[in-house]
Amino acid sequence: MPRRELDGGLLIVTATDWRARLLGLAGLRRLPAGTGLELAVASIHTVGLRFGIDLIWRAVDGAVVRVDADVAPGRVRICSAARSVVEVNAGEADRFVDALTAAAPPD
Repeated sequence: MPRRELDGGLLIVTATDWRARLLGLAGLRRLPAGTGLELAVASIHTVGLRFGIDLIWRAVDGAVVRVDADVAPGRVRICSAARSVVEVNAGEADRFVDALTAAAPPD
């Protein structure tokens, strides 16, 4: 999967195919610290997750439109203004929002 490094040692991995989008983070015990998974979707579920996550919703131009903090397993979240979401460990959203805001939009 494509990877994008951000300032502060942060890493975003992009789920580009249907299987990666379907599986997402399900089955993992935890994301490595400072790593996020970006999905080109406007809704997600946390069924199958074993840990809470922060969701960083992004518009088509990459701007952050909303952050959902500490979303527990077994939940559904939707953001109609978003074209993608970055899933990170609970408590890491602020670091990622700062780095995403400072970074140039992805190609």
